[in-house]
Amino acid sequence: MSVVDPPDSIVNSTSTYSRRSLLRGVGAAGLTVIGGSLLSGCGDDPEESAKPSGPVAGSTVTFGSNYSDPATKSAFAALTASATASTKVKVKINTVDHNTFQQNITSYLQGTPDDLFTWFAGYRMQHFAAQGLAEPLDDVWEKIGPNFGPAAKQLSTGLDGRQYLVPLYNYPWVVFYSKSLFARNGYTVPTTWDAYLALCKKMKADGLIPIAFGDKDGWPALGTFDILNLRLNGYDYHVKLMKHEIPWTDQGVHTVFQHWAEMMPYVQSGANGRIWQDAAKTLESKKAGMMFQGTNQVAAQFVSDKADLDDLDFFPFPAINPKWGQDYMDAPTDGFMLSKKAKNPAAAKALLEYIGTGEAEAEYLKTDQWDVGLAKGLRVPTYNAIQKKSVVEIGKCKAVAQFMDRDADPAMATAMISLIQKFIGDPGTGGISGLQKSAESQAKAIYTG
Repeated sequence: MSVVDPPDSIVNSTSTYSRRSLLRGVGAAGLTVIGGSLLSGCGDDPEESAKPSGPVAGSTVTFGSNYSDPATKSAFAALTASATASTKVKVKINTVDHNTFQQNITSYLQGTPDDLFTWFAGYRMQHFAAQGLAEPLDDVWEKIGPNFGPAAKQLSTGLDGRQYLVPLYNYPWVVFYSKSLFARNGYTVPTTWDAYLALCKKMKADGLIPIAFGDKDGWPALGTFDILNLRLNGYDYHVKLMKHEIPWTDQGVHTVFQHWAEMMPYVQSGANGRIWQDAAKTLESKKAGMMFQGTNQVAAQFVSDKADLDDLDFFPFPAINPKWGQDYMDAPTDGFMLSKKAKNPAAAKALLEYIGTGEAEAEYLKTDQWDVGLAKGLRVPTYNAIQKKSVVEIGKCKAVAQFMDRDADPAMATAMISLIQKFIGDPGTGGISGLQKSAESQAKAIYTG
């Protein structure tokens, strides 16, 4: 793994935003990058967007989208409108609820999918590419390759060495809080586990919900498992566990759930029946003191609710094991893929050639106030404090993970959703070993079947 440098600069509203490197390692399934960067210096000219003519121009491409929340839906609409203006390709967006889209993705791709679809980098992309459900994008990457660093390309590469994804952004999973609430109550940002629990105890005594939480959709809790695992056991352990090179009955997993159980008295009750958006509203209303989730969710929800985004701030999850400190976090990368059954692949590729430019990312980020773009030389006149800080904190990491339901086999992630929800419903330490045995039994069937 290569050394990660700190950000070169955080720029004002008229400057170019740049830094030399972002990652040491990215994702599981062997996605380790040497000397890679997702954002780099501004000397390159990233604009190589396609300007097609003939049968491509004027034709229509269908786009399956999981950008169902109001804020992300608006940003995606702005991106596709910009793509149409550049390529002359019409776009028909078919939006499906994020969770439903994810749960039904396999049957969707096996049936009659749209030409293009929104999806995730890393293992989740590799899984469907290996199944022959996505079309390779090597020819697209021949044109957009200079626009990205090697880490972004690696995250877009299947197990066969071919590219299947055009990335758009990433975002960190961090602890959010209200600056005014912290100031009013004299709270300080914790950097250690003991300080974090002490703050939770103080918040509870002050009549607050210390940690807002909603896990009705299942996946939000996977992020909590990830960060506790990364803090306690490190990045390499995370990668090996996700690939089932470490058994789920290992003591390291037991320790993760022990710490989670220690935290649960301060977590918003009834989480299994609450969607994360409603949990975020308790943070907005200052009924809750903190919330651990992605900027792609919490900050986006503040925007959707027209809440005070300037009062929102975050900090990396506190250190637990001094060996790892705060070296790692989940920072998932999202992008777009081409269906194997696409009816208009030529026009779809023309759109992807445009989307894979700094021009396109800048257009998306005019509306998006929570993600971080990935193209080289990206001009981001609209970056706010959350976005600037996101890049700084991701840049400090020695490696970032792609989130459990992206780093692990999809079936294993689904199995863990059910098991973790059982733990949330009854978080006593007495059931941890049984949960681990169940996880390991399912992992053996999934990874050897």
